[in-house]
Amino acid sequence: MNFLLTLVLILLPIAFLLVNRKRSSKRLPPGSLGMPLVGQSLSLLWAMRANTAEKWLEERMKKYGPISKLRLFGKPTVFIYGQAANKLVFASDDSIVVNQQAVSMRMILGDRNLLELSGEDHKRVRRAVLSFLKPESLKMYISKMEKEVLRHLKMHWEGKQQILPLMKTLTFNIICSLIFGIEPGAERDQYVQNFQKMIEGMWSVPINIPFTRFNQGLKGSAMVQKLMKELLKEKRLEQKEGAQSQKDLISFLLSIRGEGNGELKSEDEIIHNAMLVMVAGYDTGSVLITFIIRILANNRTVYGAVLNEQDEIAKSKSNGEFLTWEDLSKMNYTWKVALETLRLYPPIFGAFRKAIKDIEYGGYIIPKGWQILWVTAMTHMDNSIFQEPANFDPARFEKQASIPPYCFIPFGGGAHMCPGYDFAKIEILITIHHLVTRFKWKLCGTDNHFIRDPMPVPTEGLPIQISPKELL
Repeated sequence: MNFLLTLVLILLPIAFLLVNRKRSSKRLPPGSLGMPLVGQSLSLLWAMRANTAEKWLEERMKKYGPISKLRLFGKPTVFIYGQAANKLVFASDDSIVVNQQAVSMRMILGDRNLLELSGEDHKRVRRAVLSFLKPESLKMYISKMEKEVLRHLKMHWEGKQQILPLMKTLTFNIICSLIFGIEPGAERDQYVQNFQKMIEGMWSVPINIPFTRFNQGLKGSAMVQKLMKELLKEKRLEQKEGAQSQKDLISFLLSIRGEGNGELKSEDEIIHNAMLVMVAGYDTGSVLITFIIRILANNRTVYGAVLNEQDEIAKSKSNGEFLTWEDLSKMNYTWKVALETLRLYPPIFGAFRKAIKDIEYGGYIIPKGWQILWVTAMTHMDNSIFQEPANFDPARFEKQASIPPYCFIPFGGGAHMCPGYDFAKIEILITIHHLVTRFKWKLCGTDNHFIRDPMPVPTEGLPIQISPKELL
């Protein structure tokens, strides 16, 4: 009898666990995790490079519905989309969802950047980075950014050119100047190829064997971190000799290290977050400007309205006078064009979060520890949110309050809103101002195709014929 009672007491909990496990597995979202490690990673990456990623996801939604499971970049993942999904991602507190990117991105950018931190660490580091990137601080850098734009146009903008490589050169130089405080020359040149390797490796299967994108990304990251450690030493010496702490982001972060709630605790936090800002500004800014140039070439009505706005501002400036914050605030239509471009061609395809506990969502369980994938374009191209979403219409943003929350998300949302929003806005407006007031251009091809690698890349880098206005 005692033996039977003991056996029952042992078997009951096991049976309970098995039943609950079976119930729980039934409540997992539909779909397949695929092969270990790889899963659907290669299939998604191929679709991105063929410019069919949104179609790939739409077919998945038709098959499985608004929530499904898969495996991406080595981790079990749940794909969700829509306004409610975006709200879950951006508005949930850290007891539900936390920052965590794909393994490949985390290993390349480091684990102390804003995309990886949560809770008080995220608030502390975000506060520090925003102290430099907020409008009140950036106002003093407008002329410095404009000098980089003018120098770039003088050196490169003539004849037949590929726009995307040109814009990458421009945004790289702006970031080097304002974020790193590195003047033009050999020191800048050491960074650019390694940054490109990092970007190409961030969305890749994390298999570290020679010549894979992940392997090259890790090597690029190691070289950049080495260069940045040397740069930190130089900045410390400059500060000891009385250099201004506000002249660039790295100098600023060094100056506030260890001072209180807004400080950065370690050298790694400075380096990893400077790398994040660099990668974000280098690629997203160049992609956005490139697609704006393409739209202005294809849409004469939009081009005319942008030109009229910018000509009025140019006429109000004395010869050689730099743009001001007040001038930028008058570029309302130009910024609406930029926002509509971001809606149609968001540089960031999507990103990941991590479930910190089992989450009830859409009638299923998102298990604790799983990745959550959100994709930018899934609400941007939803015709229940944006009427005739395939049409280019800057008027959509005349009343941004009319756009439902968590539907237009090129810069994220909530506490995870991109801290570089104002930096990007200033960079775009200054660049477009000088392009349309100084040059005319026409596309050299009719192919509007682009791939994602992982950012959108127009065919052949968008070749155009450029002419200074005074020569036309």
